[in-house]
Amino acid sequence: MTIETEEPALTVDELAARAGVTVRTVRFYSTRGLLPPPVIGPRRVGHYGPEHLARLALIEELQRQGMTLAAIERYLNQLPPGLDAQDLAIHRAVVASWAPETVETVPRQELDRLAGRHLTDEDVRRLAAMDVVADDNGSFRVDAGLLRLGVALLDVPLSQEVVLAAREVLLEHSRAAAQELSRLLRDAVAERGAEDVRSLSTHMQPLVVEALLTTFQRSLGKELRGWLGEPRTGGSP
Repeated sequence: MTIETEEPALTVDELAARAGVTVRTVRFYSTRGLLPPPVIGPRRVGHYGPEHLARLALIEELQRQGMTLAAIERYLNQLPPGLDAQDLAIHRAVVASWAPETVETVPRQELDRLAGRHLTDEDVRRLAAMDVVADDNGSFRVDAGLLRLGVALLDVPLSQEVVLAAREVLLEHSRAAAQELSRLLRDAVAERGAEDVRSLSTHMQPLVVEALLTTFQRSLGKELRGWLGEPRTGGSP
């Protein structure tokens, strides 16, 4: 038993619309080597996949952190080859952890632009139920980092109740993990000065987030393989 998760191939116009950028930007990134080339199909039309979309999201996050194009090129060149959309999403989540939460209030049309697609009233209602957006007298308070995740969840074939229940499970266990890790780190640096503690915290946060995401991804993959009755791949934990 398998679950079909592969997204349909996208034209350059569709990719740009989904990513919330212009076609010119996509072509520019391609010429700079930031995006891998598309698969050329019939009639010499290039088709893009979920890896291209995830890479564009990562580039956007790196830009949000204030990195120059040259710095982004260096960062992407250091990534292991052959990363799929899930791997790239993990890297984007780690990069997003570098910055504090940023909530902004935007008009309805700007919400569509940030989401990278048109949102129906039902979409906005579901995003509000997930605490991704909040109505503020016709405008919307939104954390751009959470918005991309929320929009992706809109396309998951699960009921709103299941999505919200999953959110509560993740919140509960992530808080518990954060509290325990914080205690361990606090005890480990008890003898250090305040400035040393702040410096260590700054360096440790992205490393801890990456470790949590990687561990969770592997654990979830193992659980899903057991649920689906698929054989374990060689070398998997």
